[in-house]
Amino acid sequence: MKIVIVVYHRFELWQAPPWFSERLQSDFPGIQVVQRKTYGGIEDDLRDADVLITWSLRSEQFRAARKLRWIHSPAAAVHGLMIPEVIAGDVVVTNARDVHGPVVAEHVIALVLALAKRLPSAVRYQLKRTWAQQQIWRESPRPREIAGATLGLVGLGSIGVETAKRAAALGMSVIAVREHPEMPSDASVNKVFGANELEELLQASDYVVLAAPLTARTRALINRDRLRQMKPDAYLINVSRGALVDEPALIEALKQGRIAGAALDVFEKEPLPPQSPLWKTANVLITPHSAAFTERLWERHYALISENLRRLLAGMPLLNTVDKRRGY
Repeated sequence: MKIVIVVYHRFELWQAPPWFSERLQSDFPGIQVVQRKTYGGIEDDLRDADVLITWSLRSEQFRAARKLRWIHSPAAAVHGLMIPEVIAGDVVVTNARDVHGPVVAEHVIALVLALAKRLPSAVRYQLKRTWAQQQIWRESPRPREIAGATLGLVGLGSIGVETAKRAAALGMSVIAVREHPEMPSDASVNKVFGANELEELLQASDYVVLAAPLTARTRALINRDRLRQMKPDAYLINVSRGALVDEPALIEALKQGRIAGAALDVFEKEPLPPQSPLWKTANVLITPHSAAFTERLWERHYALISENLRRLLAGMPLLNTVDKRRGY
């Protein structure tokens, strides 16, 4: 069996460290492991590969992989792998949703608390050496408690479920929208709406958290009309993909004060261009796609991938399989 790893990215944390392939080779001595830094000439390595670990794949690359049985994405998102040939073929696709879910959920709670307690304002005044008790208290909305507030989750996968558990533990009421509301939900979620009931969730939520996968149906899901459904003192938090939000419509809503603010970890274009109005919008908290940051990231990846490799060798079902027709 042969495994090919190619997870090139300009950001060092997203690159598989050298020890990753070395440990795989040590733990599975009968398997050939090839770890590449670039995609250039990858077709040669793919011809006899059984397993591919990567972010994305082109049609010509997939056609070169005559033996491929399993593709794993180190991200929760798999839209970069959903080419027609993969969707129609027998190859199994898995993702890292359970690797990222708990970590991203912690980031969501950090953003909720930062917004509720007006921490971005406190930092701005700190840089000015201003003791701003009065100024922060007079801001709208005022600092608030999160216990008793309603958190609305758009998406109830691993990130959504983990966020719901943490929010409920802090006394928040959690509601959610998912494509299949009839499916069992975690006890932390008080109510689940169907996808056609998104407006009801937006109207009821104090914090709207986007944790849905990027598909044809979710692209620009939060548009001008849906932003108008949110409470004027509610916040939008996006830790999914930037394309779920119509950015010009969001900027307009923020500048006109139609919502209280937003905390954004992901954007339509990354890195966020210096000329983007979002940088200078006072009621926006920006984090640089850092919600999944953890020093334990690749240890967590290794635990999942090595377990799935054992399962593959034993002929058992793999963990975190993706429904290729649905795209998540």
